[in-house]
Amino acid sequence: MARPLPFWQSKPLSAMSQTEWESLCDGCGLCCLHKLEDEDDGAVYYTQISCRWLDHQSCRCQDYQHRRQQVPGCLDVRAAQPQVYDWLPPSCAYRLLAEGEPLPVWHPLVSGNPDSVHQAGISLRGQMVAEHQVKEEDWPDYIIAIG
Repeated sequence: MARPLPFWQSKPLSAMSQTEWESLCDGCGLCCLHKLEDEDDGAVYYTQISCRWLDHQSCRCQDYQHRRQQVPGCLDVRAAQPQVYDWLPPSCAYRLLAEGEPLPVWHPLVSGNPDSVHQAGISLRGQMVAEHQVKEEDWPDYIIAIG
């Protein structure tokens, strides 16, 4: 008898429970990096500068439940429309599933290992700089390539 497909292969994002939705986050922390947008062409550039609430070792928000109150610009990905997911890193499960792509082998839901995202080098664990350590005018000096 065939095994049932995992929820991320059998449900659209919009039909997932809160628990399923939250489990899609691989814990890379890349969405919590500050991004710069080119005013001329709209290109988005990631910096290695993190939100002040991102824990650089766990790559998780230190106040996840209150993040949008703490950081008014923090986007609720679930409330956003999938067509605006292009600001998410190319490796992000929400973006991949919205684009009809599978989860990568290093994703914790696939690997069964919560550290596989770090072991695969997807996260910037230990390589981020807290926003209070860098003057905003110097942020372009911290642009990095993602994906």
